[in-house]
Amino acid sequence: MIFIAGPCVIESAELLDLVAERLTAVGRRLGVPFIFKASFDKANRTSLGSFRGPGLEKGLAMLADVKAKWGLPLLTDIHEAWQAAPAGEVADVLQIPAFLCRQTDLIVAAARTGRCINIKKAQFLSGADMRYPYEKAVASGASEVWLTERGNSYGYNNLVVDFRNIPDMLRIAPTVVMDCTHSVQRPGGAGGTTGGDRSFVPAMALAAKAFGANGFFFEVHPDPDRALSDGPNMLPLDELEPLVRKLLA
Repeated sequence: MIFIAGPCVIESAELLDLVAERLTAVGRRLGVPFIFKASFDKANRTSLGSFRGPGLEKGLAMLADVKAKWGLPLLTDIHEAWQAAPAGEVADVLQIPAFLCRQTDLIVAAARTGRCINIKKAQFLSGADMRYPYEKAVASGASEVWLTERGNSYGYNNLVVDFRNIPDMLRIAPTVVMDCTHSVQRPGGAGGTTGGDRSFVPAMALAAKAFGANGFFFEVHPDPDRALSDGPNMLPLDELEPLVRKLLA
């Protein structure tokens, strides 16, 4: 199984170092290689005044430091086609955000880096619909393509996960990741920011495993209530290891 974990956005070098150190230790104890995730720019925040991160150049340099110090492979998301090449110089996996999974130029640019591409399923698409983003990435030269489930919108300010999307996407791609933290979001449901309920994260992960998911994505933070992005949905860092133990069992 693939395990992806890290803070939603790069807040500081100290936070990256703390999380990377913990992931390395947990990975050694469990025999699990984690992929470290953090965003250099959250370009899809609800409000203009929301924290976005340090930006491309500084953010990639900070991620490169994590890779050099801890030896963890990296995943980061891109929002515009021109970001693909520089991000691909640092990250091992380039992630296409859910809202952008039909943006052909973005997928093609990411795939042409030769990196593994993780495409998150849009909240308005079915699992079967992800055949077409997958085919775009494969045809454009991606070394490997993953698909990620993160829920669907069935009304305002809420997401619902139809776990049938997982086997549907496994018919398309060999690797299907469950985004266990974004799937508990309540988009725009907290007065100009995205709300959510992290208490459902373990159940999301275990249900996804039952439906065949072979990758698991967790945004983690040592103090989610003080996080600068997606705090209501992030798993406390101390709770990651026992959950991964359950998934491995």
